[in-house]
Amino acid sequence: HRAVLRSALNTAMKHGLVGRNVAALADPPHIPEREHEAITPAKARVIFQAVKGDRLEAFVTVALACGLREGEALGARWTDVDLDVGALSIQRTLQRIKGEWCFLEPKTARSRRTISLPGPVVQALREHRTRQIAERLLMGPAWEGERWGQLVFTNEVGGPLDKGTVYRHFQRLLARAGLPRMPVHHLRHGAASLMAALGVPPRVAMEVLGHSQISTTMNRYTHVAPEWEREAAGVMAKGLWGAD
Repeated sequence: HRAVLRSALNTAMKHGLVGRNVAALADPPHIPEREHEAITPAKARVIFQAVKGDRLEAFVTVALACGLREGEALGARWTDVDLDVGALSIQRTLQRIKGEWCFLEPKTARSRRTISLPGPVVQALREHRTRQIAERLLMGPAWEGERWGQLVFTNEVGGPLDKGTVYRHFQRLLARAGLPRMPVHHLRHGAASLMAALGVPPRVAMEVLGHSQISTTMNRYTHVAPEWEREAAGVMAKGLWGAD
């Protein structure tokens, strides 16, 4: 609320409606950072196996492998996907505002981006498209895909996927695999952690995730698993003391 009010008063100052921005002068409330358990490559493989063959398989695979925001994934259309080249273009987000579905601009200028897709992600999307075509044929005239611009991830009749539905279904898949509950957005955090663990340069990770500042990539989204810390300690011991 403070951020919105500060922005509004900044605009008011430009128009000479107020003399100063009192929201900017007020001390912001302290909001503690939420800690997230890092998703290791081993845990990522368990998650991929948990969603194998499910309607959410491609959604979870894209989110975890490429770090998409939930609204970016839900707003993706097949025209944004080139499976031959292996690329996905982020052009919009899909949000539900006051009960109405709205296509919105990406979060920032850098959020509008094109992502190279790993081979297994392309395969997951190909299988997903095959399942979706079968659903479309089954629904016949009741299919709503054309109305929404042929979304990649849809409900059974071709309409937008509701975030609540995605969350509940995802939790059931995790529980079936013996995994703890996890917010869907944590898949995006996990993508950043995995890129760090697998040696992807921070600047490249920033572009893939669509962050406007590299500090966001490094400080807010990248989480360190205990085994990575132990590995770092071993590297320091060997480099400084010659110890194994």
